[in-house]
Amino acid sequence: MSDDAVQQAREAAEAAAAAAAALQAQAAEAIRRAEEAAALARAAADAATDATATGAAESTPDAAVAPQASAARAQAADGPLDADEVERIRAGYAFEGAALEMGALVNGEALPGVPVRIPIAMTNRHGLVAGATGTGKTRTLQVLAEQLAASGVAVFAADIKGDLSGVATPGASSEKLLNRTDGIGQAWEAASFPTEFFSLGGVGRGVPIRATISGFGPLLLSKVLGLNETQESSLGLVFHYANKNGLALLDLDDLRTVLAYLVGDDGKAELAGLGGLSKATVGVILRELIAFADQGADAFFGEPEIDTDVFLRTADDGRGIISLLEVPGVADKPALYSTFLMWLLADLYAGLPEVGDLDRPKLVFFFDEAHLLFKDASDEFLSQVVQTVRLIRSKGVGVFFVTQTPKDVPADVLAQLGSRVQHQLRAFTPDDAKALRATVSTYPKSGYDLEETLTVLGTGEAIVTVMNEKGAPSPVAWTRLRAPQASMAPSADAAIDAAVAASPLMAEYGAPIDRESAHELLTARMADAAAKVEAEEAAAAKAEADAEYEKMQAKIRAEEEKSRRRAQAEYDRLMKQTSGSSRSRSGSRSGSRSPKSPLEQVLGSRTTQKVIGEVLTGLFGMAKRK
Repeated sequence: MSDDAVQQAREAAEAAAAAAAALQAQAAEAIRRAEEAAALARAAADAATDATATGAAESTPDAAVAPQASAARAQAADGPLDADEVERIRAGYAFEGAALEMGALVNGEALPGVPVRIPIAMTNRHGLVAGATGTGKTRTLQVLAEQLAASGVAVFAADIKGDLSGVATPGASSEKLLNRTDGIGQAWEAASFPTEFFSLGGVGRGVPIRATISGFGPLLLSKVLGLNETQESSLGLVFHYANKNGLALLDLDDLRTVLAYLVGDDGKAELAGLGGLSKATVGVILRELIAFADQGADAFFGEPEIDTDVFLRTADDGRGIISLLEVPGVADKPALYSTFLMWLLADLYAGLPEVGDLDRPKLVFFFDEAHLLFKDASDEFLSQVVQTVRLIRSKGVGVFFVTQTPKDVPADVLAQLGSRVQHQLRAFTPDDAKALRATVSTYPKSGYDLEETLTVLGTGEAIVTVMNEKGAPSPVAWTRLRAPQASMAPSADAAIDAAVAASPLMAEYGAPIDRESAHELLTARMADAAAKVEAEEAAAAKAEADAEYEKMQAKIRAEEEKSRRRAQAEYDRLMKQTSGSSRSRSGSRSGSRSPKSPLEQVLGSRTTQKVIGEVLTGLFGMAKRK
């Protein structure tokens, strides 16, 4: 090879080396820039997570928005949403006021920098938590209850399966749990929350909850019993009569006794000026009351009646108290369950003042197993539910329905709901598929194929849309939900029993009171009336018997006198016959007393007199009085 060729080869190699060095420098610079961008994105995500966890109301600085949006765009390629849709969701949940942290957006993977939240101020606009069994509804309810309590909002929930009692016990950490919470930006730590346990009428664990029939009122009772307008009007008349006459209606025995009394003779007279009651109508009401009592209603009605203000309390540290109604086996008693919950809402509505829109509600009420509330419910009852849900918002009370599918809740109720958390739905049957399509049709337009997405959600994931601070729906977001801080297992029985025994409410509501009421008063009144009637009937019977006895005695005396005269007449006749023959014979014997004839001797003997008496007795059925 010539020197020129060697020189050219050397120059080419040096040029190639220089080019490679330049490319390496460019690559190093690109890596450095990427690392800086990633660091900025992580810092922005951490800042956003810290800000939302503390309820900060400040807007995200522009310097943090760009890298956070860049990170979202970088991850958008792995999921169904494009970068613009991810950014729209992030902006749609960036509320200014305090909010409940639901979790993080899922787009292939969870995006900690895109939190999904519910404004606390909007929780009084009601909500729905739905999903198939085992998809995490109860845990979602627990997450909401814990954060509401931590924000100073009182919570009421029916603990049907006992799963919620764990809110009173700190949760247990695990590697699996922490991996999940870290992946959605949740800084998890164990915590317990102030909890009060209640029971219906003392059946089960908890402070007994009771209501009086008077406090329940004729309107709601009519709705629960499914009475028609005529029967409802009649029941209202019964309540009016009892109130006017000082007859306290405390339990079902009181109401049954008043109904029975008012169709009796005495009651009819008292209602003569008020239109009266039909026996047929009262019969229907009594039959419905029997069926209602068979559902366990006898345990619920009575005294002392609970003051619903106890459900609005906060603890000494400012956290809201979570009131749990322990109602095991309630699935077999839907009437009792729905009756109590509707009475509670109605009583709260009647007692609370109008407050308008608050920055946080006074109470959030969870209807777990909401399908039981509407099962076999009459149109009148459903109308009452819709009206109560619509109006109670202005009293500072929010209502969340928890059930398997949205179709369990009537359309008029669904129309009142602002927040929706939809867990996985299953489409194993044609009915399931139809319900799935109906559910999808109710969601705002989104970047998801919801009919497919709703069937592939993992446990603890949900499709979420809420009402934002302006009253508009937020974007639909596939969300990986936060984990509860309290125990997800039920609290130990001993711990629940200890909490109930230590409750200050037990002194007031623990023991039932059985004071004199309509049942006792009317029973005594009817007993007195019955005794009076019995006495009068006995006196009349005695007078009649005495009169009959006297009549018989008079007849006996008359017969005796008649028999005596007959016997005397016969005796005189015989004596006259014998005395005539005696005198004729005595004339032949001067100065001497003639002996008695044989007939006289016979008639005058004691034996003959005795025989005559016995004959007379046999003839007339009586003996001569001595």
